[in-house]
Amino acid sequence: MSGGLLDGRLVVVVGAGGVGKTTLAAALALGSARAGQRTLAMTFDPSLRLKDALGVGEAAKDEPVRVRLSGGGQLDVALLDAKRTFDRLIRTYAPDAAAAERIFSNRFYQDMAGNLAGILEYMAMERLFEMRALDRYDRIILDTPPTRQALDFLQAPERMMNLVDSKAIRFAMDPWWDGKGEKNLAFRLAAKGALELSDRLIGRRFLLDVVEFIRAFAPLFDGFRRRAEEVRDLLKVNTTRFLLVTGPGPERVPDAMFFLRKLKESGHHLGPILVNQVHPDPGAEAGQDRGLDLLRFLAGRDQRGLALLRSLFPAPQRIIPVGLEALPPSDLGSLERLFNRLVTKSLE
Repeated sequence: MSGGLLDGRLVVVVGAGGVGKTTLAAALALGSARAGQRTLAMTFDPSLRLKDALGVGEAAKDEPVRVRLSGGGQLDVALLDAKRTFDRLIRTYAPDAAAAERIFSNRFYQDMAGNLAGILEYMAMERLFEMRALDRYDRIILDTPPTRQALDFLQAPERMMNLVDSKAIRFAMDPWWDGKGEKNLAFRLAAKGALELSDRLIGRRFLLDVVEFIRAFAPLFDGFRRRAEEVRDLLKVNTTRFLLVTGPGPERVPDAMFFLRKLKESGHHLGPILVNQVHPDPGAEAGQDRGLDLLRFLAGRDQRGLALLRSLFPAPQRIIPVGLEALPPSDLGSLERLFNRLVTKSLE
């Protein structure tokens, strides 16, 4: 019994940064593997401590690495690398080697790949598509990028579909860029009195690099659009569950509510809400000093936040508090204990 924590074949762990969702995702993945499910944990640049706990290093970049589990269970871990994923997609889907090299040699691509806003989220979507297509795993646990509202990943499929149909793409594909495109561009801009302005704002060389990248990338657009549609649908099927991780305290509630509203409006299926790092109350019998007074204050604040969440999201919505640990998980044993605590709290 997992108390609804592992109901989906795909479990997407979402939430703002700094709430411990990567650690919780690792614990859930370990629990899934222990339950006999072939499990893949996909995550973004976890801390060195968590890498050590899972027993994986740089070898896990982009390609799944098997975690050595004593006592049974299959758990693979892949540390998502946007640049490697982007490069591999180009090699795979470019019509030929020359087309791929045209993209790789483009200065805009060299500077942009893996760094441009939204690329991390979109590459996560692409890698998820690839791993699901292989059908090697009974369950995939996906730790989403550490963005403030963690919405970029959910919006990545729609953004990609919009991008390939955008005015900017049609502009770049205009026939007058062919041949001596640079001279044609200079003539067009000069004719409009805009050459000086374009150089000052973005630089003509940069603009030409962007246009050249889009034109080189054009043969891949249909494939990207198709996969974006399939991932959008995958994220909304009944076998996909979203677990929202939030921090305790009333000040966290607006962010949690905003994200939950977006999930429901977009037709995604929500699992339990995990309220992580809840401070324990030492109780009055523990005595009085500044440290204990601060702990009592934080515990009271966290309980007010929990009460507010429960009033806003009554049953059957599950809200699971997860107590703050003195030391974060540092090995497989402590991750497994964390998972067991999650299950215990989810069944209360």
